[in-house]
Amino acid sequence: MTTTQGVWGAEGFRGGIDVRVSLRADAGSGENTFDGAWYPRTRDLAVEVPELVAALDRRGVRVERFTYPLDAWSPAPRKVVVDGRVVRTGGFRSMDPGVVCLTWGGGNRVAHLLVVPPETDVITGVRALRLCTRRGLPRSPQMVLAAARSQPLPQVPDLPVVTRAV
Repeated sequence: MTTTQGVWGAEGFRGGIDVRVSLRADAGSGENTFDGAWYPRTRDLAVEVPELVAALDRRGVRVERFTYPLDAWSPAPRKVVVDGRVVRTGGFRSMDPGVVCLTWGGGNRVAHLLVVPPETDVITGVRALRLCTRRGLPRSPQMVLAAARSQPLPQVPDLPVVTRAV
């Protein structure tokens, strides 16, 4: 594990931007490949993690630990302060680059979230968020994202331009 020292505070918040995350009702039960999905807007954990933790707090999931694939993100401080409490973080080279892990309930609940890369188009990203709440998903993040991309993007027809005489 490689980490840097320091603590992130609430200054990372972007001021109310909706966090794009889906979480199964039985998240953390260990019964599914993925317990949900997270679609961050950037690869900056200093901004993204406090927002994710705060959003999950509002849903009743009090995250205690956030682990991430070190090679997919910049090294991050070992602690995040969100709403006055500390959430430990850790980066590992052995983790799949398409997954992050959340722990809560005194370490008894663990959820694996598929990470939709921030550069993914919005329609595919939203499809992936929805797919990860279903049973019977493929076992790899790449396969889930491929399934989300399998339907063509909606096409918007060109409308004729109407000009008015003045």
